[in-house]
Amino acid sequence: MDTTSFFTEEEKKTFFSKYKLLLRNLYSFLQKEDIRKMKELMKRVVALDCYGRDKNGINGLLRNIDTALIATCEIGLKRTSVIALLLYRPVLKKVVTMEEVEQTFDADVTLIIKRLLRTSELYARNTAVNSENFHHLLFSFAEDVRVILIMIADRLCLMRLGKNLQEDDRIRLATEASYLYAPLAHRLGLYTIKSELEDLSLKYTDRKQYDFIKQKLNETKRSRDAYIAEFIAPIKKRLQEAGFRFDIKGRTKSIHSINNKLKKQKIEFEGIYDLFAIRIVLDTPLEKERSECWQVYSIVTDMYQPNPNRMKDWISIPKTNGYESLHITVMGPQNKWVEVQIRTHRMDEIAERGLAAHWKYKGVKAETGLDEFLNNVRAALETKGTNPLDLMQEFRMDLYKDEIYVFTPTGELIKLAKGATVLDFAFAIHTKLGSKCVSAKVNGKNVPIKYVLNNGDSVSVVTSPTQSPKRDWLNFVVTSKARVKIKQALREEASKAADFAKEMLQRRFKNRKIEVEEAILMRYIKKKGFKTVTDFYIEISEERLDPNSVIDEYLEMERKEKEINDRVEVRSAEDFITTTEAEEIATNKDVLVIDKNLTGIEYKLAKCCNPIYGDEVFGFVSTQGIKIHRMDCPNAQEMFSRFGYRIIRAKWSGKGDNGYTVTLRVIGRDDITIVSNITSVIGKENGVTLRSLNIDSVDGLFQGNFTVMVRDTTSLNALTKKIKTVKGVKTVDRLNS
Repeated sequence: MDTTSFFTEEEKKTFFSKYKLLLRNLYSFLQKEDIRKMKELMKRVVALDCYGRDKNGINGLLRNIDTALIATCEIGLKRTSVIALLLYRPVLKKVVTMEEVEQTFDADVTLIIKRLLRTSELYARNTAVNSENFHHLLFSFAEDVRVILIMIADRLCLMRLGKNLQEDDRIRLATEASYLYAPLAHRLGLYTIKSELEDLSLKYTDRKQYDFIKQKLNETKRSRDAYIAEFIAPIKKRLQEAGFRFDIKGRTKSIHSINNKLKKQKIEFEGIYDLFAIRIVLDTPLEKERSECWQVYSIVTDMYQPNPNRMKDWISIPKTNGYESLHITVMGPQNKWVEVQIRTHRMDEIAERGLAAHWKYKGVKAETGLDEFLNNVRAALETKGTNPLDLMQEFRMDLYKDEIYVFTPTGELIKLAKGATVLDFAFAIHTKLGSKCVSAKVNGKNVPIKYVLNNGDSVSVVTSPTQSPKRDWLNFVVTSKARVKIKQALREEASKAADFAKEMLQRRFKNRKIEVEEAILMRYIKKKGFKTVTDFYIEISEERLDPNSVIDEYLEMERKEKEINDRVEVRSAEDFITTTEAEEIATNKDVLVIDKNLTGIEYKLAKCCNPIYGDEVFGFVSTQGIKIHRMDCPNAQEMFSRFGYRIIRAKWSGKGDNGYTVTLRVIGRDDITIVSNITSVIGKENGVTLRSLNIDSVDGLFQGNFTVMVRDTTSLNALTKKIKTVKGVKTVDRLNS
């Protein structure tokens, strides 16, 4: 294979090393002539340089090999999927035809390539988690789970190469990974990959927080390791005495999960008690798995006091993605709570590698629930009028939810999301049952439709022929199936009402002998603030909007527009077909330079995050020109994921001035001198002016908002550092607006 022109010498060595490793991992799954056929095709592919390098300088062929290794070694995909992965780009570039692939290999390889090509078309638009694109992307995923697994491998490969990407590309990729691919990996049981995607996403979107947690973990590693050793020692001894074969180790939780705890519980790092979990992995035959896991459970709980509220049995009833394990929390030495996970080697492999491990253990019935999950996705996608953004949010939420198990009157086990109600249960059985549900009997007692179910409940649904879905149902159902079906029914009902209102309005216009001009009516509806025409007609149908008032306002708008048109000189339509300056900038790959003296380009500093000179920023093209946002703006994730094509790179130029307003929230111990000390620090700082302050005191805790004018981030950071030294001050945070 001649790779001289395509690779540097170092890349050439890397490629051959990885290519050999890939073949070695796949060897037992390949057919007799596969290696020879692949070599012949790859010679042509490399000679024509169809992979090339992307705008970040990443070698496409090396990236493809890395993705194939992830797919093989970390996910467990075999011959068909990996061949398709290696050949889909040559097919995309028309170096190799579909017919050649099918003749050389088989129809299943070409089928996967076709589905990968469909997803690559979406990524070519540079906004894969955009609303409409997301809809189509899920269609591709729902067709073939192998496509999901290949795309997860590809995104993980790119995330590992993140340091080579431009800042805006890195943020967009990280947002996409946390919003879509990490939840998908979670749903498919790929916990190791899920954790890595989440950690890398946090690293690229909030590097400061990522580094803070990483540093804290490093600082506490020695004491943590010592505690784990102290906790494990007596358990290890007892298990050896009982004759078990096992591995036992401590596992530190991911940086992302620790960050979630800090945010949700609003505590300091030192306040997190479960930074790690102890994992006991038994080497035991299949027929003894359950009994030996429970024996180990008994030994551990004999030694350490268990917390009954934190016991989770996923051995008797595995999770929908196939996860099996016993989780218990016990009181360890020094009165610290410790999570202990008990499982077998088979269960551990399934926990780490998800579907791939299920395929390996062919003799084990693998109830992963994947088919049902994908069927629900297809059903939601095929529902007429489904809002893509709602679908995206509910899909993501559904991927992460914990589960409960309830029973039908005949004893059939139904798995539902934790927090599911009677109504969720009814829709899980059948859409018609959900639509007609009025109450239920749970364990023999009458309960309302919003009753939240618990593990092990027996549920019998009560229906009425006069019942129909209500809007307030959306306030308490938690499963995506129930939400999608309720919304569908409400849309159909609203559509009928809107059609009736439209006919009524048209009759009123006709009765007053008014010829309606559709374009003016549409402008009127938009001016009134309605997002859709249907919303406008629903307001009329529900008598919140008077048809006669609508007609009067329409006539007034028509009169004003006519007056304006009479005054305006007639111009050629071609004069109006121009590209705005903002649009031209958005399509330009250059960086927008932000300078106070810049003229000709209209830009504004966004109020949602209040950027100042020195902040890492990006531009967002809006109808009012370009808005400058901070990279850590609370709205950044949504802008990058939904409107990637409107993002432009930006940087500051010149020097900062004293014209940037920032509000600092200071929290500390309530003390009579704390305010005067803080204002004194602000007053002494060069280039900083105090504009206003707002203080409050509750239960001995002081909280104050200090609005200051600063020159740039350097002066802001210096000020923040000095305020933190004031006696009694605990935290100083910059508010977004």
